[in-house]
Amino acid sequence: MTARSPAQQLAVHVRTVLGDGPFPLPGGWTHMGAGSATPAFRRAVSTSRRSGRGLQAAWPDAATVCGFQARLATEDLAVAMNFSSPRRVATAHGITDLLAASGVDTRNDFRAWLDHEASRAALLAVEGVGPKTVDYIGNLVGRSQVAVDVHLRTFAADAGVSGLKYEQLRAVYEETAVLLGHEPGGLEHAVWRFRSQSV
Repeated sequence: MTARSPAQQLAVHVRTVLGDGPFPLPGGWTHMGAGSATPAFRRAVSTSRRSGRGLQAAWPDAATVCGFQARLATEDLAVAMNFSSPRRVATAHGITDLLAASGVDTRNDFRAWLDHEASRAALLAVEGVGPKTVDYIGNLVGRSQVAVDVHLRTFAADAGVSGLKYEQLRAVYEETAVLLGHEPGGLEHAVWRFRSQSV
């Protein structure tokens, strides 16, 4: 009997636990202030999406990168996000400065900019940004990506898939999405939502 590949193991687990879907893509952000700040704060607070909505309501003029950068020059992001972390505030500033310098101003600009490998490398060079943050940002601006976090790792381990590096496990999830006929970002979000409600 041929052993199942990790993607096949994960696919069986997805079907058993989550069913056949559909697994819609998360909506993401059109407000660039929320899109730039939320990833920087995501690791610290599970309520970052709610904080992003609060930022969107408080700073409606920060819907573009230029507008957000103007707000950052005069106001405290930690206060607006209701979470004090100088390091994460610095990361949000770094992402915003990079986007502004790269001519990225809107969600569509950001999504197109991420098509280039050099853009991913530039984001990874920002202090506090790792591969998961880059993939999470992609989903926030309407791409379909897998951002592997503790919830996705736990779900994969429950399927018997463990001990893989970030890029390897992301590839397993992407292959699983193909096997099951789902968008990678939709599968990721379904797994994340299931695991986050289980803890």
